[in-house]
Order: sequence, then structure tokens, then C-alpha cells
Amino acid sequence: MNPHYDPGKPHHTSDGFRDPEADHRTSFRDVLAWKRDSRRAGLPKPPAAPTPVVEPDLDRIAGPETSATFIGHSTVLLRMGGLTILTDPVFSERASPVGFLGPRRAVPPGIAFDRLPPIDVVAISHGHYDHLDRASVRRLARRGGDRTLFVVPLGVGQLLKRWGIDNAVELDWWQSHLHRGVEFMLTPARHWSARGLRDRNQMLWGAIAMFADGFSCYFGGDSGYGPHYRATRQHLAGRERNGVLFDLSLMPIGAYEPRHIMKAHHMNPEEAVTAHREIGAKTSIAIHWGCFQLTDEPLDEPPQRLTAARTAAGLADDAFVALPVGGSWWRTGA
Repeated sequence: MNPHYDPGKPHHTSDGFRDPEADHRTSFRDVLAWKRDSRRAGLPKPPAAPTPVVEPDLDRIAGPETSATFIGHSTVLLRMGGLTILTDPVFSERASPVGFLGPRRAVPPGIAFDRLPPIDVVAISHGHYDHLDRASVRRLARRGGDRTLFVVPLGVGQLLKRWGIDNAVELDWWQSHLHRGVEFMLTPARHWSARGLRDRNQMLWGAIAMFADGFSCYFGGDSGYGPHYRATRQHLAGRERNGVLFDLSLMPIGAYEPRHIMKAHHMNPEEAVTAHREIGAKTSIAIHWGCFQLTDEPLDEPPQRLTAARTAAGLADDAFVALPVGGSWWRTGA
């Protein structure tokens, strides 16, 4: 039974949660057919170029400036509102329940774990292995102690508790938590959850909107494209400033092929550009690409398609960027 069940909420079920936008379940047979067809077609093709990597500017990151540093996949180090925030931390070699199978890192983390600054908040979007890594969050909890708060969707906190992590706040969609002057709000996303064969959708998923004094950030987590981007902007319309709801968004652009399997769960770059505009972001940073080979497109394809989609949409080059691993975005102006 879902201990959080509220029959008045369309994303709740008596035994878990659902995606009210597209309650489609890919069958095991669908997955087997996809893998068979991919092998026959020789997919995924190797990338033409490796994922770009730069040395992080750790001294500047540790300073007072508002910034975002791309560590890899959906792991981003944020400095905002006086807090140091880490999203979906995965520092292990594989995104997998075991250390010897599953997707392996194509590039090391942009900041090695031992070189991270002290972390105030860990923001987790959902429980998939490429977003919630047991070894990484346990190390962060031991390292940070009471200083490090985990902000997670419903159900994920109970999993963390089984792992010995007690300092977690669970949120439902549209619920928020204020921590040291920064508000964290879980907002809808089009996705699903599972860590095993028998726990599908027993934990919620979502995006996380963060609001500090004079700065806002949207962490898109993992999501297919859908009306939730417009709905989020409408729900939070009172927070817009000069037509901008989020000064920065972290928007997923990868793991999108084949479309008949992935469309309900992962955006392609063209959809991500549309989501960037609909969510009311001033600037977006691309996440969920270049680190783990999860689907059929080459690792270097998403940023190439992002560039073309950004140009086609008439956006400036710096409006939606794919940073190199280890690269940082710095806030300029007000």
C-alpha cells in the first residue's frame, strides 16, 4: 500500500504513483525487441568525438558567486542563495545495482568526490540508478553529517533511511521545504520509477524548483516532454520577473532513441528547447547526456542536435548550452 495515497491526486495510486500524462508501461517484450533490433542495426554507434572535459575552477566555485558546474549526466554542483547544492549525485563507475555490469562511465566525474566542497543540500529527482547511487549518497551523508540535507520525492526518503540516512525531507508534487533561506519545491515530471522487479512506481519522481533571494533554478531531473512545463509555469506565475520564471534551468536532452520506447520518459533536444521556452527559463544547461550509454543515439549526438534546435528556435547561443564535463556557468548581472 502507498502510505501517502491521496485519492484526490491523479498521480497517486493505492499502491504507488503514476504518470497522469501518459500512463504507458513498456513491456519486457518491448524492451527485448528493442535490444534485438539495436544489435542487428549495430546500435549505438560509437561517438565521433569524446565527451568534452575541462578542469574545474575549484577556487572560484568555492567562492560567493552563483554558479552551476556540470559534473556529469544529471549531477550538477550549484552555488545559490549561500548554499552548495548537489543534484542527483552519481560518482560510481557504473549506473547499476552491481559494480560489474550495467552502463559504465564514458568520462570521470567533472569534480572528483574527494574534491567536492561541503554540501548543504542533495536534491534527488527519482530513484533510477543513473540518478540515485547508493554508494554516492551514503558517502555524502557520512561526509556531511547533520549539515547535509537530502530533498527527495515521496518514498525515496524511506529508501535512504534503510541505507542509514535520516536527514531527508520527502515532498509530493507542489510541496515545498524552506532550508536556510532557499525554497525547494517538487514539481511534476513525465517519468516513472523502479530499482528492482517488484517496486515499479512505488517511489515518486519529479523536477525540483529552487528559489533563493533574487535567483531561481529549475532542476528538470528526468522527463519526457509534456504539458507539465506549461502547467508549472502557470502554477508559479506569481514568481515571474520580467517574463522569466527561472534564471537557470538544468534540462535533460539525452537518452531518447528509439522514440517509440523513450518518448514518454526522455526528451530529445528539440523537445528540450521547447520545454526551455515553456518553463520560462532565461538560461538552460543541458544535462543527462555524454556520460552513460543508456540508449541508441551516440553519446555526442545530443549536444549537436541541441545546437541545431536552438538555432532553429531563434535562441541566442548562450540561452541553452551544453557545458563540458567540469565546466561552469557563472551568473552575470542581476
